[in-house]
Amino acid sequence: MLFALDGGRCALQVSFKNLNTGKYLSVVITNFMRPDNILGNILWLIFGGFIAALGYFIGGFVLCLTVVGIPFGLQCFKIGLFVLRPFGLQAVSTGSSAGCLSLLLNIIWIICGGFAAAIAHLTFGALLCLTIIGIPFGLQHFKLIEVSLMPFGKRIVSRVSLK
Repeated sequence: MLFALDGGRCALQVSFKNLNTGKYLSVVITNFMRPDNILGNILWLIFGGFIAALGYFIGGFVLCLTVVGIPFGLQCFKIGLFVLRPFGLQAVSTGSSAGCLSLLLNIIWIICGGFAAAIAHLTFGALLCLTIIGIPFGLQHFKLIEVSLMPFGKRIVSRVSLK
């Protein structure tokens, strides 16, 4: 078994020996979560990430109860999944042709609670960055500001797939 970091990408090579033929079969798995991201996400969940994601999921469920709120509820679910494991993920613009519609929905989102969510992430990020140990978690809160302020037109991807 071989574990290698290649320019930020992870690769795991596992070799199996066929007992009948004596030949080796190698399998290479790439684009899985790095060990430091796994540890960061576990600590994130223990120290408040689970509660924050649960808030987004409850808000998404309540918004999906109405027909008008379904697009906003789906964005809450997207943000909630991002909050569950922010280490190793990144928000990117989709570049879709729905520019005017996503702009209008983002304006409604900001007025109806997106600004408050972004301020909450900014506050927690600043407080966490006051200590050396909290800096990685504060940076994750700063990363969440972008998607919590304007989620329409954003896609959550693995940072490995960006390279």
